[in-house]
Amino acid sequence: MSFDPSREPVKPRDAASVILLRARAGTGAAEVFMLRRHRKASFMSSAFVFPGGAADEGDGDIRVTAARELFEEAGVLLADRGISASELRDWRERAAAGARLTELLAAAGVSWALESLHYFAHWITPSAESKRFSAQFFLAELPVGQVPSFDNRETVDEIWLTPDEALERSGELRLPPPQVRTLAEMREPAARGLTALRAAAAERARHPHPIMPRFALTPGATHGFALLLPWDPEYSTIGSGEGIEMPAGHPLGTGPSRFILDGTTWKNVAATSPRAG
Repeated sequence: MSFDPSREPVKPRDAASVILLRARAGTGAAEVFMLRRHRKASFMSSAFVFPGGAADEGDGDIRVTAARELFEEAGVLLADRGISASELRDWRERAAAGARLTELLAAAGVSWALESLHYFAHWITPSAESKRFSAQFFLAELPVGQVPSFDNRETVDEIWLTPDEALERSGELRLPPPQVRTLAEMREPAARGLTALRAAAAERARHPHPIMPRFALTPGATHGFALLLPWDPEYSTIGSGEGIEMPAGHPLGTGPSRFILDGTTWKNVAATSPRAG
């Protein structure tokens, strides 16, 4: 990330990410699948993230973007029928070579199972960055019989972790702010299992609100700046760049309200924290 609060804001591209889930054997706690982006990636290089990417012109529905990116990056297909491993390999190879995935599916009589995607969050990259996305995050359970894998092009490693485990290793995994915050919001219901997590997603979908952090110079922070979330008490005063206010008392606007970078670790801290300035 290269922040420049004086830059002319660029328009964010629509994008989507999928928080792929499975139940951990023995406990039933929800595990999350994450991929490490290539170190030469132009956005979030070397970070572990949820599978996802920018919308294509032909996607139409942002959920199609989510499902397509999940398949291209992780090889998992959300479809209306069971798919053999050989079909998945063939379609993934052909899509990587430039074929349109929607056309491949149509030719095989397969439709997207978009109802398996459940809205969870919406993040917009700060305007202080040169590359920006308006990304919606969706939950989806791993289809029976499918095994996700990194593509060894844009992504170079993979891991299954509970939200608790991922947050404990946030520095090692180089988790970006949206992943840190989303995993923290998933933490409690994920410990109770997939059903509880789906219920939490349904409640959040009743009150959707985009989160656009604002850049703020904060001399007390490790690197001299913070990213303020919309419920931060100084979001509208010391924050710079584009912003989207959040109404007071909004159910998503709770907890620590800013991010600081401590070495390579993004920490979500309260506005009153001494390290946040």
